[in-house]
Amino acid sequence: MARRKLVAGNWKMHGLAADLGEVTVISMAAETAAADVALCLPATLIERAVRAAPGFAIGGQDVHRADKGAHTGCVSAAMLLDAGARLTIVGHSERRDAQGESDTDVKAKAEAALAAGLDVILCIGESDQVREAGRAVPTVSAQLDASLPAAITDPGRFSIAYEPIWAIGTGKVPSIADIGEMHAALRERLIAAYDEAGEQVRILYGGSVKASNAAEIFAVPDVDGALVGGASLKPSDFLPIVGAAAS
Repeated sequence: MARRKLVAGNWKMHGLAADLGEVTVISMAAETAAADVALCLPATLIERAVRAAPGFAIGGQDVHRADKGAHTGCVSAAMLLDAGARLTIVGHSERRDAQGESDTDVKAKAEAALAAGLDVILCIGESDQVREAGRAVPTVSAQLDASLPAAITDPGRFSIAYEPIWAIGTGKVPSIADIGEMHAALRERLIAAYDEAGEQVRILYGGSVKASNAAEIFAVPDVDGALVGGASLKPSDFLPIVGAAAS
C-alpha cells in the first residue's frame, strides 16, 4: 500500500534563538512538499519555533512516561503539547546508550505520548558489533517487539525509525540490500503486532542520510521516509532530502 513519506529532522543538542530562521525556511518549503515534514527540536526552542512557523510540525526529542511528578529535568507529554509540539521521538540510540533507557522504558514513553495526543517516532537499531556478527535482523526485530506500544488506535500517528547505530553521523550507510532486508523484517513484525494496522505504520530510515543518497534509499520497499540528524540543521542540506522523498 502507498504510505505518504515522512522526513523528520532531529536537531539533537543544537539550536538557539538565532537559528529559528532556519526553521522558518524549512517550514515554508514544507507547505508545498508532497511529503510530511517535521523538525524535532531542543525543548528550549519548541514554543518559539511554533510561533515562528505556525502550522508546521514541531516535535520534541524525548518525553517522560509519567504525566507529572518528581522528575527533575524531565518533560511530560502534556508539557510538549502545551509548548505546541505535535510529535516526539522516543528511544533514540543516544538515549538508550547514554541514559541507559531500556526497551521497557521506550515502550512506556511511546504509550504515554500516544495517549496524550502526540505522534511518535520510535527508534531502533543495532551496533556495529551486532551487524558484523550477522545478528542485525533478529536483534533489531527483538528490540522492536519489546519496545512497541501494546496497541495503536491510529497507525498514521506512529512511525518506526530504523537507525543503525554505526551509521549515525559517521557517513557510513548500510547497503541498499541490507536496508531492504531490515525494513521487510520490521514490516513483518509490525503486521504480527497490529494486523492490518501494521501495514500503515511508516518505517523511516536514519543514519547519514543526505541529498546524494536519499533518492536511492527512498526507493527501497518499506522505506517510508527518513529521520535526519546533522543534515536537518540547514535548509540547503535538508530540503533536497525532502525533495527526494516527495518525488
